[in-house]
Amino acid sequence: MITLTRLSGSAFVLNSDLIERIDATPDSVVTLIDGKKYVVAETLEEIIDLVRTYRGEVIAVGAHIADQPVPDSSAPVPGPDRPLAAVHSLGHGEG
Repeated sequence: MITLTRLSGSAFVLNSDLIERIDATPDSVVTLIDGKKYVVAETLEEIIDLVRTYRGEVIAVGAHIADQPVPDSSAPVPGPDRPLAAVHSLGHGEG
């Protein structure tokens, strides 16, 4: 998701995977794959940079998660016979 600014000054978040094209006319017009259009304050180059940064972050986070150790498969797994339990329970009158 990228944050863009309407010409009125209000910010909104857009799913960059839905962008079909961006036109500079001279305002930037973002057209989504469903035909919806947004006129935004950011330049064409700024929008491209935002999308590149976002996609780079997605790849970096995915690589970080992939580098994490796999949980011990011998550790007990919650299930019907091993329900989850509260870590800390507040009794009545506590808190």
